[in-house]
Amino acid sequence: MKTSLQKSVSCKLLFLISTCLPIVCNLSIVEAAEPDPQPVRQITPLLKVADLKVGETQKIKLHDGSQVRIKLISIAAEREPVQGMIKSASAVVDVNGQQATIESGNYRLPVEVNGVQIDCPLTRHYNEDTTQDHWGLTADARVRLWPKSSPWIAPGSFDYPVKQRWMAAMTWFSNEPVSKRPNGKVYYHAGMDIGATERLVEVVAATDGVIVSAGDEILAGDHPPVNKRYDVIYVRDGRGWYYRYSHLDEFDPEVAVGARVTRGQKLGLVGKEGASGGWTHLHFEIKSMQPSGKWGTQDSYAFLWQAYQRQYAPEVIAISRPYQRAFTGSPVTLDAKRSWAKSGIAKYEWTFSDGSEGSGAEVTQRYTRPGMYSEVLKVTDKAGNVDYDFATIRVNDSITGRQCPVIDANYAPSTGIQPGDEVTFTSRGRNGAPSEDIWDFGDGSPKVTTRSNIDSDQHAQNGYASTTHQFEKPGDYIVSVSTKNEHGDTATSRLHVRVERGK
Repeated sequence: MKTSLQKSVSCKLLFLISTCLPIVCNLSIVEAAEPDPQPVRQITPLLKVADLKVGETQKIKLHDGSQVRIKLISIAAEREPVQGMIKSASAVVDVNGQQATIESGNYRLPVEVNGVQIDCPLTRHYNEDTTQDHWGLTADARVRLWPKSSPWIAPGSFDYPVKQRWMAAMTWFSNEPVSKRPNGKVYYHAGMDIGATERLVEVVAATDGVIVSAGDEILAGDHPPVNKRYDVIYVRDGRGWYYRYSHLDEFDPEVAVGARVTRGQKLGLVGKEGASGGWTHLHFEIKSMQPSGKWGTQDSYAFLWQAYQRQYAPEVIAISRPYQRAFTGSPVTLDAKRSWAKSGIAKYEWTFSDGSEGSGAEVTQRYTRPGMYSEVLKVTDKAGNVDYDFATIRVNDSITGRQCPVIDANYAPSTGIQPGDEVTFTSRGRNGAPSEDIWDFGDGSPKVTTRSNIDSDQHAQNGYASTTHQFEKPGDYIVSVSTKNEHGDTATSRLHVRVERGK
């Protein structure tokens, strides 16, 4: 790493595939800075949080003074077939006399029930076999509540924390299952992993606040949620919430413990440092005090959504996530119902890896060979605007259990691209050996081959291969990159590149 992040740090880092778990480091302690003399402006959160046991009823006063009576009736969870990890959970609630089933996390926004907005970040199922309690939940389910017309976070107090297109690359959000450990425990993701190109994409402060930790320095005082590390910045805002920015390649020179930051201010560049698992991304996570009296993750998907809508004003957003695991021959349901359009959705169209096509918000596919598949979802709104997303399915052999190969891809810039602009594409085949990655830019140009993962160490400077491309005409391009393992199984990742009309 070619930055100052490793000053006073001696770490033995473990290669943890697809995880952001903390790792053990021997840190040279740096004297803590003085407490901040000018606290940031206090902000009252707009949400109310209730942790409920099955059968329990609570009366909650919302931020507008209205009262809500909520009862938890039941909870349920479903596990995926390959490793037995929870892939979905839900809670049945009664809100002021009206029952509803609330799906938990996994790219879901609050829904309206009987004049109240509600979501369910998690149920206790996620704590039953987890590697770590991220949430501080001691009851059966956590729900969050807002008045009917309320924003989810105070307008003008929160920004999207990376300068790039919504879901421009791979993501791990909320409680997506990541991997099962040898001891049988499961890492369910907490916080938001936003894939992006290392050293090319800026990480910015989501809120005004005070930097309470940067690298191995920490502000004097008590900061229970802070888990300092050489690649991590923590900011405390006026709500008393702590914001973690992890895996940074470098910090901005203005970043210093005790310094004030403003919303949108540059903090550093996306990287793959720390316990990144070797893929380039920002791990963004909020910690706040929970009803249990413990510090826990404050799910931020709704906040990211609201901020992105305000800053970028999209007409339509296609969503076919989260990723799924399956065995060969088993049916896989691909779901686009989380997609959104300002004018309403006119149609959903799918293009599959085998060349077939489908339509509708839900479709079912089967796969005969192991591989990492990336299925194309196209969403068109009633005004004719389009957006794309990609359903990722990791398929293992149902007989031998052979695992599929994996590849990660990114590009930058992801916004404001004009015809003739140079766009950087990066890839890393993550199968333990050097990878031959074949690019198809979707514009009829010749395919390009790059060689990635030359060094399989997660922090290796030559882990990702890089190439550039110029698109000559405006339009929406589906860019694909593929690699094969020693069995001939293919892993494919896709990117949606939008080239604007020339100025």
